[in-house]
Amino acid sequence: MRLRFSLFALILFVYTVGYAQVPKPLPPGEILLNLKKLNVLGSVLYVAAHPDDENTIMLSWLAKERLARTGYLSLTRGDGGQNLIGSEQADLMGLIRTYELLGARAIDGPEQYFSRANDFGFSKNTEETLDVWGKNTVLADIVWRIRNFRPDVMICRFPPDPRAGHGNHSASAYLAEEAFKMAGDPTQFPEQLKFVKPWQPKRILWNTFAFGINPAQRPSEGSWISVEIGGYNPLLGISYPELAAESRSQHKSQGFGVAKSRGLKIEYLVHKNGDKATKDLFEGVETSWKRVKGGEAVQRVITQAMQEFKPEQPSAIVPLLVQVYQLVNKLDDAYWKEQKKKELSQLIVACAGLYYESNPSKFAVAGGEGITLTTTIIKRSDIPVTLKSVRFKGFQKDTTLHLSLPDNELQRFSNSFTIPLNQPITQPYWLLQPKMSKGMYRVDELAINGLPEKPADFQTEFSVDINGLPLTLQVPVTYKYTDAVRGELYRPFEVRPVITATPSDKVLVFPDGQPKSYSVMLKASKANVSGQVSLELPKGWRSEPTQIPVDFTTKFQEQTVTFQLIPPKEASDASVKVVVKTKDEVSSRGLYEIGYEHIPPLAVFPAAETKLVRLAIQNKAKTIGYIPGAGDEIPAALRQMGCSVTLLGEKELTGSLAAYDAIVVGVRAYNVNPRMNYYQPRLMEYVKNGGTMIVQYQVNSGIQPLEKGMGPYSFHLSRDRVTVEEAEMRLLQPNHPIVNTPNKITDADFKGWVQERGLYFADQWAPEYQTIFSSNDPNEQPLNGGMLATQYGKGWYVFTGYAFFRQLPAGVPGAYRLFANLISLGK
Repeated sequence: MRLRFSLFALILFVYTVGYAQVPKPLPPGEILLNLKKLNVLGSVLYVAAHPDDENTIMLSWLAKERLARTGYLSLTRGDGGQNLIGSEQADLMGLIRTYELLGARAIDGPEQYFSRANDFGFSKNTEETLDVWGKNTVLADIVWRIRNFRPDVMICRFPPDPRAGHGNHSASAYLAEEAFKMAGDPTQFPEQLKFVKPWQPKRILWNTFAFGINPAQRPSEGSWISVEIGGYNPLLGISYPELAAESRSQHKSQGFGVAKSRGLKIEYLVHKNGDKATKDLFEGVETSWKRVKGGEAVQRVITQAMQEFKPEQPSAIVPLLVQVYQLVNKLDDAYWKEQKKKELSQLIVACAGLYYESNPSKFAVAGGEGITLTTTIIKRSDIPVTLKSVRFKGFQKDTTLHLSLPDNELQRFSNSFTIPLNQPITQPYWLLQPKMSKGMYRVDELAINGLPEKPADFQTEFSVDINGLPLTLQVPVTYKYTDAVRGELYRPFEVRPVITATPSDKVLVFPDGQPKSYSVMLKASKANVSGQVSLELPKGWRSEPTQIPVDFTTKFQEQTVTFQLIPPKEASDASVKVVVKTKDEVSSRGLYEIGYEHIPPLAVFPAAETKLVRLAIQNKAKTIGYIPGAGDEIPAALRQMGCSVTLLGEKELTGSLAAYDAIVVGVRAYNVNPRMNYYQPRLMEYVKNGGTMIVQYQVNSGIQPLEKGMGPYSFHLSRDRVTVEEAEMRLLQPNHPIVNTPNKITDADFKGWVQERGLYFADQWAPEYQTIFSSNDPNEQPLNGGMLATQYGKGWYVFTGYAFFRQLPAGVPGAYRLFANLISLGK
């Protein structure tokens, strides 16, 4: 049963991505469902701002009930989201969420697309978002996708106004409505017309999200239609809400696992532009084969195939499907001809019982390295299939065959190849170049712009004849392996730098003029390589030694080299780059591997650079206890300040805490750690006895139940935040030790902050707390609840919503100085 889905996936890979996942079967129910889809010629493009914004029930219903070609266009990859499963932020967060979306689409059925927009963090209005993204650049991307996808109907998840709750959300709707008007106009973005034609969708609608709880509670604006999307699909054996719950639960990094629901689900679609619909979203759109000249003959044969389909013998309809393919190939409508040929190829391969794959002997290689590629193909039916040739794209080698495939006999071929020396590394295409701006990735190749990932560089192409029909089938070269616990698994095939150089620190802080050790982990991607490692340093910095020779005998061998970095006397904010020279290449790439069970293993090769921060900083706290939360990198930053950091677990938190100068609570720890309620009395006792406790931001929903709250006195968290990282910071307590000891905090310490000032500020607090700062976004009221401090007994307690979890890993000097003051309270 593994066979049929695999071929569906592999054909899909030709046009979208090489998403490595465990093949699953295409059972008879799904074959019949896809047969029915052959008779539907309609398409829908759903538009929102982020991964997990989409209404997965609606998408499931559109793809599996209405059987329309369905796409989800997420304008960003969710780069600015918080991470509940690890410490990845920014670009790496976007990479994880990209694959979570691909996992979701593999369940609910639509195709996945993006724009080049970067999720720069929470935004409070459309104008700010458009200013950061660049309105015309994102509009061009949306128009490009509309002209490629050619949707009959567009659906927005959000309204273009403050009800959307996020500037990215409202901007996605505004831009979608603007692109709707532009896509059919040949004077708009005419450079695209070398590759696509103008396209005007029939209508654009808003899938309202504030209604539908009660069927009588309907939209109060404009004209609208209602749809019931909670139906049960007997061919799938699941309802659309159940299917959607499985899909949405793929967004694990955002904590969006949801329960399955069942029963009626009414949604409302509000008309925004185009022809108004009164009853159905496809009203006025011909979605049968009448849409295409000559299509009636195609529909008749498809209908016959559905009538003759036998679940126990799907191969019996292959001759009819071949006939349909030949009829479709004669049609003049290029768009629907190509779309239906894809769908037919999938079905013919599945019904013929054909399975094929191409697996390298290694999951990662470097230029000039040799590999063995094992290619297998098997047919499990009585349908005549001839394998005529195999072409290895990327390896520049073809094999001519004329092999009639016997029933249920695996055919295996092994070929040896050498990876070209100049082969580009395997890197997400949108991360290959520096961003165009804070809000926009740079992608120069228009053909791949908006795809989840580019098609694989290495593919195997099978030329086959199935019951007299010649087909070309492609599959990405994908590494297959077996895990003792999880069984058979797949991962992408990677080309790596010959030697990767990964600095041990993203940021290196020099609080004084003393040298620091700078370690770099080197990893060979192939055996028997040697070279030299050196550092490119900014003016005024020195290293000892200036270069280090390295030699590796085995593949994946690791070696750590250490330099002494000598800082200048004056304050400096710069970066160091590691350079590795071998006889084959000069590289400055590190290695970061992402491994979570719900997505395939991923390797990224970031620039081998470290930010160097030479600043005047004093810190009186030496021993820090840290309670981990939802994945941040504050402990590493504390060590940069000369602190000894202990991660506090059950054993430590139930023992004596007196040895710690300060205890820092990680972001969202009270949201994700159910034991915080039990630790809280001991933590308050620690403060009362003279300790210092710093609580970083927590989300105001999902807080673990606490008998007396998070602090010694009550305070209430809100959703208040300051999203503009350059927002003015005003001192409310200029004589408070937080801004005076041991470092004097000035306006200069709030320059260079990234993404935001802070989030989830307090909006109510007991009088015992002192507020330290006031800040606000433009044209908003001052917010004073970003930091609360109080003395309790002999110690200090501080709550801070300011985003240190972003600033310290980014090497913001002033954030280090301010945090040093927090942990030094009372010392």
